[in-house]
Order: sequence, then structure tokens, then C-alpha cells
Amino acid sequence: MSDEHTPFHVLAFAGSLRRHSYNRHLLDAAAAAAPAGIRLTVYDTIAQVPLFDEDLESETHGGPDGVKQLRAAIVAADGVLISTPEYNQSLPGVLKNTLDWLSRKDAEYGEVLSGKPAAIMGATPGRWGTRVAQSQLRHALAAMGALTMTAPQLYVAEAAKASDAETGAFDAATHKRLGTFLEGFQAWMQVLNAGPRSR
Repeated sequence: MSDEHTPFHVLAFAGSLRRHSYNRHLLDAAAAAAPAGIRLTVYDTIAQVPLFDEDLESETHGGPDGVKQLRAAIVAADGVLISTPEYNQSLPGVLKNTLDWLSRKDAEYGEVLSGKPAAIMGATPGRWGTRVAQSQLRHALAAMGALTMTAPQLYVAEAAKASDAETGAFDAATHKRLGTFLEGFQAWMQVLNAGPRSR
């Protein structure tokens, strides 16, 4: 058990495999902008999650190591933050594939996103700020039972203008928006976790 002064532990991951993607950099910026009430851990990559295959799931008793590690990390967190790109006005295939694995009922952990507080954001070089991808992600998470924050929402459009080309660091305006977004997520988790939280 933990008291009300213990920061919420948020596990964050990007829906892109590219090491220096805008969304991975956005997670790094979120970690720096997180309020005192949130301890944000960036999960390195979903690259270790293979294509979903029920035969593989059966052979590995619930999924290969990459899937099991991500499941365990989600279970250990109070909430999940996903930063998604948008490809062809759609949710990235690698992210949807990861969700398909996470939607399965695991013998040890159950359905790891069911009842889990979640937040969605995204960055793109385009002008729409990943609105379509976020909408599709929100729909998928709802089907899995995740408790996804409805507002505030964060869409980072024209990310090349909002970030440094060499370091990938986002500008002060984006950091301010991130701070407001994460304060909203902290409030959302407080509402959903009234009283002492168990880990």
C-alpha cells in the first residue's frame, strides 16, 4: 500500500520503433515535464514484441519474453501513457500489434490494461497532430477496458518546427503543454484511485 503523497508511477511507451522518433522524444520531454505527483518511466521499445500469433502464444505459454516483460511493467505501474505517431491517417501497425498481445488474458496477470488508467498523446511532422491515430487508439483501449483520460488532449503538429533537429528536444511551449497534460493525468488517476493505492 502507498499513501496519498507517493507519486503515481506511469509507464510510457511510443508507438514507433524508430529510436529517435518524434514520439520517443516527446516521452523524454514528458519525463522532464512531469509534475511532482508523477514518476514517469519510459519503456525502451516495443520492438521486442513479435507479430501476434496464437500458435506462438500457445508455444510460449502466454507470449515470448518481450510480451511478458511489457505486461509485467504495465502491471507494476499505476497508469500508462502512450505516444503514437500517425501513418496514412491510421494507427501504426506495430502499436496495434502490441495492443493485440496486451488484450489477451494472461495466466499470471490477467488482462493487464483492463481497469488501468491511460493517457494518449502524439507528435507528427504533419498538421493534424495524430488526431485520427489517437481516436483509433482510444477506441482500441476502450475495447480492452482501459480507463483512458478524455481531457486534456495533446496533439503536437508540425513537430519539426517544435523540436531541435539535432537533439530532438521540444521547445518551451510544448513542455508547458506537456506539464498541463500530465497534471490532468495525475488528477485523472487520483479520481480513479481514491484512497490508498495498492501496487
